[in-house]
Amino acid sequence: MEYAIVEIGGTQVWVQEGQYFVTNKISTTPGTNISLSRVLLINKNDELHLGYPYLTDQKVTGEIVEHFKGTKLIVYKMKSKKKYRRKKGHRQSMTKVLINKIGA
Repeated sequence: MEYAIVEIGGTQVWVQEGQYFVTNKISTTPGTNISLSRVLLINKNDELHLGYPYLTDQKVTGEIVEHFKGTKLIVYKMKSKKKYRRKKGHRQSMTKVLINKIGA
């Protein structure tokens, strides 16, 4: 089983070839190939390659599939006995990425 752990958008994501994952919006057009160079770990053919903090010669390539908005989050502020109520909604812009290749 081949997998890698990459850092993208301030989060660490476990990825495999042919797998989709969702991250914060990447400002490119859908259909564009991207290269993720912040690779923390690669497990290939049961050999574990660990970076300190990143692997220098390894990359993970992927393709941007689509942009969409995430689920709505409700932000509600209230102060008791002061008649202070604020309700706001927020939807985060997200990007769906398909992993094509793991490795150099």
